[in-house]
Amino acid sequence: MSVRFERSGPLTELGSYPQWAQDMVGECEDAKREVVDHELWTKMCECALLPEETGNVMVGLWPLIEGFPGYMARSLLKTRYGRSAGDDLARRWLVRNIRVEQNHAEYWLSWASGSGVPRESVMEGPLPAGSQVLADWCRDICERGTLAAGIAATNYAVEGTTGGVAQRVYESQTYADSFPTASRKASLRWLQLHAAYDDMHPWEALEIVCTLLGSTPAPVEVAHITECVRRTYVCMRLFCDRCLDADRTMEPGYAAVAAA
Repeated sequence: MSVRFERSGPLTELGSYPQWAQDMVGECEDAKREVVDHELWTKMCECALLPEETGNVMVGLWPLIEGFPGYMARSLLKTRYGRSAGDDLARRWLVRNIRVEQNHAEYWLSWASGSGVPRESVMEGPLPAGSQVLADWCRDICERGTLAAGIAATNYAVEGTTGGVAQRVYESQTYADSFPTASRKASLRWLQLHAAYDDMHPWEALEIVCTLLGSTPAPVEVAHITECVRRTYVCMRLFCDRCLDADRTMEPGYAAVAAA
């Protein structure tokens, strides 16, 4: 049986977590950097994306954005009050943050609209080919996987990487200046929140995962959590690759909308 984990150091310092968790983070770092440093976000910061590529981002990520509260709800259903310290910690955190995630869907639509992609195209338009893999994976692991695996793959891996990407883009003055002054604040609200808000969320998620598994989980459990985190990063990188392949865009008219 694993030794119970109770964090004694600062939340945002990796040394506060068990060695297995530190190893997991290190083993997955290269895959994470491939997402945060992807050419897609560099081009966005430089306002160099084609209208079709911008449409790919906004439409392609919508299933993930819209579905994220549902992933967390699936995780919440696996908790049992009083069963363990990990269950109680996860339960409190999930209940508190599901509503927050719901609000972020509206901010995403505002960003898309400000970027020249109408709400109707985001919510109802066909998805770019190959963009669904990330949302499918997150839904599947939260529905079929363990509580720890679902939180690691989504709230730790997705939100941690999203925070890094959002910070890059939000801090680009070139990108900010591409929006009209009157609508800039509303258009960039999603980026602003995730550049700061998600800075804590992945650490909180990591603490939950460590509390669920303890300080000395079985090697097979560690390997599974590591693979789940890595798979999230791979799915995110593949999504970025697809967005830059404008030929895969299935929804016509982005160029016309952006030029209007």
